[in-house]
Amino acid sequence: MTDTCGYFPESSRCGVQPMTFRIASIQIGSLVSEGNRDSRSIVDRHWTTVFYKQPVDGPVRLTRLGIKGDRVADTRHHGGPDKAILCYAASHYERWREDLPDLEMTGGALGENLTVQGADESSVCIGDSYELGQCVVQVSQPRQPCWKIARRWGIKTLTKTVAQTGRTGWYVRVLQEGSLSPGQLAQLIERPHPDWTVARANDILFGREVDRMSVMELMQIEELADAWKSDLA
Repeated sequence: MTDTCGYFPESSRCGVQPMTFRIASIQIGSLVSEGNRDSRSIVDRHWTTVFYKQPVDGPVRLTRLGIKGDRVADTRHHGGPDKAILCYAASHYERWREDLPDLEMTGGALGENLTVQGADESSVCIGDSYELGQCVVQVSQPRQPCWKIARRWGIKTLTKTVAQTGRTGWYVRVLQEGSLSPGQLAQLIERPHPDWTVARANDILFGREVDRMSVMELMQIEELADAWKSDLA
């Protein structure tokens, strides 16, 4: 890895406790339209989506707006610098296969771009910055599950289950563009908010932690995406 200690000149990130995780797979999506135009049911109504992510062998290019070649269907709620890349823990799929044995859930099944080994919501913090291949990315917010998860898998309650279990995934913004391949390691280079894991932020949003002072503290984190702050307000 290259030496990026100068990337954050005013931080103490070079003294951060070492943490790495591996990019198990990379997925991108193309536009797909399907479903019943006359249906109002969430599980079979018509939709245009890029949720069906397909694995790529790499390398891919990470830009400030996401992975080159990855499409965004709903630009109102998805995409943009704060939601450039969606990450998801590979270990969660073991749990999903136990909970939902009839579904074939593997990397990309929850719509993520990067499936990662060695990290999850309890070990990744808001504002974390990682050196990732040639890139530098920063954790911007937890993923807020939406109806598209239920639509993709045909289970009305699945979106709620994802939120309740905390297996949501998280978004990163791209601070330094470059190429990335499956199998490469992510190295933690800055952790300004070690008390604020993605899991704890989820607990705040979904009402599992309701202390008002904690809510205010979370909202004051500069690196947290503005959209999330609006949802907390």
